[in-house]
Amino acid sequence: MIYPWGDSRRFNSYAGYFRRRFGGRVQKLSVDAGFTCPNRDGTVGRGGCTFCINGAFTPSYCSPVKSITRQIDEGIEFHRNRYRTARQYLVYFQSYSNTYAPLERLKELYGEALRHPGVAGIVIGTRPDCVDERKLDYLAEVARDRYVAVEYGIESTFDATLRAVNRGHDFAAAERAVRMTAERGLSVGGHFILGLPGESDRMLVEQTARINALPLTTVKFHQLQVFRSTAMAAEYDAHPERFRFWTLDAYLDLFIEILRRLRPDLVVERFASEAPPRYHYGRNWGLVRNEQLLSMLEKRLEERDAWQGEIFTTFVENKENNPR
Repeated sequence: MIYPWGDSRRFNSYAGYFRRRFGGRVQKLSVDAGFTCPNRDGTVGRGGCTFCINGAFTPSYCSPVKSITRQIDEGIEFHRNRYRTARQYLVYFQSYSNTYAPLERLKELYGEALRHPGVAGIVIGTRPDCVDERKLDYLAEVARDRYVAVEYGIESTFDATLRAVNRGHDFAAAERAVRMTAERGLSVGGHFILGLPGESDRMLVEQTARINALPLTTVKFHQLQVFRSTAMAAEYDAHPERFRFWTLDAYLDLFIEILRRLRPDLVVERFASEAPPRYHYGRNWGLVRNEQLLSMLEKRLEERDAWQGEIFTTFVENKENNPR
């Protein structure tokens, strides 16, 4: 069976999206450009989000003391053996809020990345409250002949959850930022954490309708992981009853219910994540690599004869859609 996204895979995969767009494998290379965050420096708040620890997801070659060019060179070498078929690269500005600087500084950093041979474009991770019209207009200009994507940390569609994790913005801010970005023809991504304290399985499945209503190009999901030295780790120590950690089988079943309802044109970049064991706090799945998780998901989809979007729903504002 060929699905609406043009291949036989049971979900609209990130790898397939780039094969269609670039004609082959494209590899993302993370860089750390030395940004901070308005939720850390006192502009919005201090201490950051309760779950945040960037080191858990930052490759070893990334360091703001190195130039962007050097990080790209080292990143290409880092990935060369694992992803031998990659011929083009996307520079992923990952750590903290990568639009949180004056526009002229952003032009310098993004421009350095785009001048590197082999770089097909840039992916910019940021917060919904760190963009404005001028920055997005500039990115739209760049996107006329290069690939540009803006990925927003949204984390949850429920305002009570966002307040509880000290996010510093509400869901309406995310909606505005996503729409402003999409209106300029830019690729736009959204990141969501599944299992934040206080959210039930029913809420996580039902929020899919709100996600579908956003003009997103790509989505990332991952399971809640509690990391050492975070405010959430202290919260877990104080109130472990507020936390629940799925078994891997239970998480796959939950995600499939989300996937069945997810808009078919949304590209699924990730549905779970891994982090080095030294960061883990509380229960986790152990050393299960992303490739293993992907294989398990595809097997479970086949067993259930399920696929992305088979019962996708759109959001209508009413009390049922906001059970909190």
